[in-house]
Amino acid sequence: MADSWNKKEREKKKQQNKKEKEERKKERKESSGGKSLNDMIAWLDENGNISSTPPDPSRKQEVKLEDIEISVPRDRIPEGDEAMRQGVITFFNSIKGFGFIRDQRTKESIFVHVNDMEEQLPENTKVLFDVESGPKGLNAVRVKKAPL
Repeated sequence: MADSWNKKEREKKKQQNKKEKEERKKERKESSGGKSLNDMIAWLDENGNISSTPPDPSRKQEVKLEDIEISVPRDRIPEGDEAMRQGVITFFNSIKGFGFIRDQRTKESIFVHVNDMEEQLPENTKVLFDVESGPKGLNAVRVKKAPL
C-alpha cells in the first residue's frame, strides 16, 4: 500500500513541474514580445560596422575577380647575381673541406662544402651564394666571391 502512495506523489510532482515549466515558457514568450525575424537581423555597412538598416543598393560597388589578391604580390623576380644571397665566410676548414657562411640579410649560419664553391676562399671573405635544403638543414651552393 505504501508503494502506491509514493507512486501517486511522484506522479503529482511530475505534473506540477510540467505545469510550472509551461507557465515559465508562456511568461518568456509574452515578455520578449515575440520578435520577428526582421527585428533580429543585423546588417553590415560599407565600413564593416553593424547597423539595423539594410545597405543602400545604389552605393553597391562592383569588384572584378582579377583585382582580388589573396597573397602578397611579388614586385619582380630578381635575375642573375641579384637573386643570390650575400654573406661572409665565418669559418672554413680547408683540411676537411667545409665551413659556414653568415647570411647578411637573415644573420643565419649556413653550411658550405668545398665542392659547392667556385674557388677555395679564406675566412672573412664576402661571397654571393644560393641556398638549397639539405638533409641536415640549409646548404650554400654556387658560392663565389662578391665583386668589390
